[in-house]
Amino acid sequence: MTTTLPDETLLLDDTACLRAAARFVREHDSAALLPLLLPGLGGPDLRALAGHCRFAHAGLLLFPSDADGLRTQLADCGLAVDTPSHPSVVVRERLARRHRRDPAELDVRILRPHVLGSAGERRAVEVFALTVPPHSDLEPIAAYERTRRHEAHLAFKVEYPEPLALRGLCAILARHGARPDGGGYNPHEDGTVLYFTLPDAACDYERLELYARGDHRDTLAAHLDQPRHEVRQPAETLLHLLTGAWTTQALATFARLGLPDVMDPRTACRTEDLARLTGSHPRSLAVLLRYLAMLGAVIQDPGQEKEKEKEKEKEKEEDGFRLTELGALLRADTPGSMRPLALMYGGPFYRSFGGLDHAVRTGEPAFDHLFGENHFDHFARDPELAALFDRSMAASSRMFQPLPAHPVITAAAQAPAAATVVDVAGGNGELLGRILTAHPRLRGVLLERPHAVEAARRLLDAAGCGARCDYRTGDFADVPPGGDVYVLSRVLHDWDDDRCREILRHCVRAMPPHADLLVVERLLPVDGSPSLATAWDLHMLCNVGGRERRADHYARLFAEAGLQLMGHSPLPLDAHVLHARRAGAPDPAAGRN
Repeated sequence: MTTTLPDETLLLDDTACLRAAARFVREHDSAALLPLLLPGLGGPDLRALAGHCRFAHAGLLLFPSDADGLRTQLADCGLAVDTPSHPSVVVRERLARRHRRDPAELDVRILRPHVLGSAGERRAVEVFALTVPPHSDLEPIAAYERTRRHEAHLAFKVEYPEPLALRGLCAILARHGARPDGGGYNPHEDGTVLYFTLPDAACDYERLELYARGDHRDTLAAHLDQPRHEVRQPAETLLHLLTGAWTTQALATFARLGLPDVMDPRTACRTEDLARLTGSHPRSLAVLLRYLAMLGAVIQDPGQEKEKEKEKEKEKEEDGFRLTELGALLRADTPGSMRPLALMYGGPFYRSFGGLDHAVRTGEPAFDHLFGENHFDHFARDPELAALFDRSMAASSRMFQPLPAHPVITAAAQAPAAATVVDVAGGNGELLGRILTAHPRLRGVLLERPHAVEAARRLLDAAGCGARCDYRTGDFADVPPGGDVYVLSRVLHDWDDDRCREILRHCVRAMPPHADLLVVERLLPVDGSPSLATAWDLHMLCNVGGRERRADHYARLFAEAGLQLMGHSPLPLDAHVLHARRAGAPDPAAGRN
């Protein structure tokens, strides 16, 4: 490849490009931008992308002569000159390949000065800065890259980058003409980027980036479609899949030992120190930590060379390990901790999955076959296990984050008379607490089993909204009447169709004509694309006896119970909220008024 270009290309103004990028970031939002990048995108695919991703930044490559030159460019564009930077691994490697240079010759830094979107959203301009001293042999590279704009792109951050969801997003982009264009994992910030070219984009940017926190190199390998010798052969792929149980137990053990709680994300800890803090065998713990590093839960930092005075020789100090953002989710005290899920999936549900063949042969839950009773009764007889189950349900509460802003909830909050939200089988009150905290005028009613009601009372009191909530103990037949909004969150997937219809009819009998029903569930994709719902469908079969369903399946259940599905919208973690009203009911706003 040649890097010589006409002389006029050297006149291109980096500062003008930077200013234009900052203006673009300020003026556009995700929902309007995605159809510009992917003409023809709409319907469920647009909702899926917009629901899982948010417009994060515009990226470009600049060529300052030195650090002072870069600061001057930032200042001229009204961007923070003191924005921190770190090495850019991905772009440096791409430049090295394009120009057949040694990566060590290319000093590429990445920095992200903040820019506010049109509605005050926190965004950025992602600046890749390749230092090009005057009269250096890097000037032809700068001239070539200025005209080709290979690194100019628009980035969307994946909010909750589970592997299945990430692959599903890649599949949607591919369906609409986006072509894979490289990517990589940057250990300096523990993030994975997937680049796509957009041949039909209706704007000045022809590349799109998906950015996902964490190490997603399996997804990256599929995205890059590496040469055959670099891709797992079928036997290796199968072996990798067969060891998935080891992954579950490694993460569960990580949580049981309390390792995330004694590790630091910034400073590496020696294995000996971690063993002492957790009462573990040092060598065995090192084996576990190396496996967890492969999973991305920890990062292994090489030790330094040191001289031991007694032995009078140099030897390598034991490697240390530090916590990643992924591993920190298993801390006991972190907001949204997923530790209870690790303990549940590595505990009773792990044991029951050993009987999956029984469930497939008979249609009966393997949990019932193993423990002699259904999981609700089994947990109810063990207070500690029941509490763990409730905490594990709350561990996925990040799917609830957008719900307080749902139009049904906001309409109830703005009604002249104080409205009431009834959370049926509301667990420990996590969802109801979020809604009441966001809307101080709303009141709540929570229906649950006795032990769960006490846990919910403590949580809502701690959140400062307990005084606005009433608590009812009972079953689905005891749904309180007179509410304005009813909520069924992750309830219906526990049951077969007959029981679902029964539960929905109990709700209909309690609902006034103006009331709304919000149902939170994962929806099976209609096209068979990767989804967490598919995995949870297997979990329901094995452990509960319920199932995940498609939206049209729920619509039939609603209709048979006297409800009408008004629509559904995506939530984090591949969930959706379905909105239903009583069939033939009047406008609920009129009823509240």
